[in-house]
Amino acid sequence: MSQAKGDRRERELVNRLDEAGFAVMRAPASGSATERELPDVLAGDGDTFYAVEAKSSAGNPIYLTGEEVEALIYFAQNFGAKPRIGVRFDREDWYFFHPGDLHVTDGGNYRVKKETAIAEGTDFDEFVGRSTKVTLEEVGDVTSGPDPEIVRVLEAVKQDVMGVEEAAELLE
Repeated sequence: MSQAKGDRRERELVNRLDEAGFAVMRAPASGSATERELPDVLAGDGDTFYAVEAKSSAGNPIYLTGEEVEALIYFAQNFGAKPRIGVRFDREDWYFFHPGDLHVTDGGNYRVKKETAIAEGTDFDEFVGRSTKVTLEEVGDVTSGPDPEIVRVLEAVKQDVMGVEEAAELLE
């Protein structure tokens, strides 16, 4: 059952990457049935190439063996791709990590907790180049303040001097 869910999640990732404009393939027999260690997914958009080890969980932390991560890094270096660990927890989107950013356990394995994925992982849109993550700390560094024109228009809407539709047109 777990293997079938993992396969389904890998196919889901392949389809999403394809929809985002990447050339993508799921490695046949990755993780088993072959003596060569292959990543689960290879993806590239002409500029950036990824070798992804994909893992999913219902909510428990996701663990990877040290051997899995070493094999991913080895393959990615030889292939000319960036190694990434893709994790997906139930009712959450995909999050991506460079292997060096993962927590290493005392036993030499790697762990990703759900809360860590959400707080620190690269979300799907950022991974495919559709957005850039901005932290609250970075937002707090803005010294110029909000655009006075936007503030004026929003204040007019708040005071019922201007309708929402009119404000939206002005701010386009």
